[in-house]
Amino acid sequence: MSRINDVGGMAGFPAIAEEPDEPPFHADWEAHVFALNGALIKRGVYNLDEFRDAIERMPPEEYLAASYYERWFTAITTLLAEKGVASPGELDVPRG
Repeated sequence: MSRINDVGGMAGFPAIAEEPDEPPFHADWEAHVFALNGALIKRGVYNLDEFRDAIERMPPEEYLAASYYERWFTAITTLLAEKGVASPGELDVPRG
């Protein structure tokens, strides 16, 4: 089954623009999401395969509109709700 992240060989996508000397994070929140994911995996809340699957299950329109770390954040909140660690209401975060 092909998912939205599996676009190899598809036409119609723009070229990937590389940024010379690009920083690993463009904003502090991205570093926080990176650290949070590592901590949750290390504590056994979920594993890397579950994390990747949660990203790949995003609806195509959301996946394509999201930045790299927005996808990570979506996967984290999805898994926390699915695992019963937090309720969906507790995970509502204002975006903007």
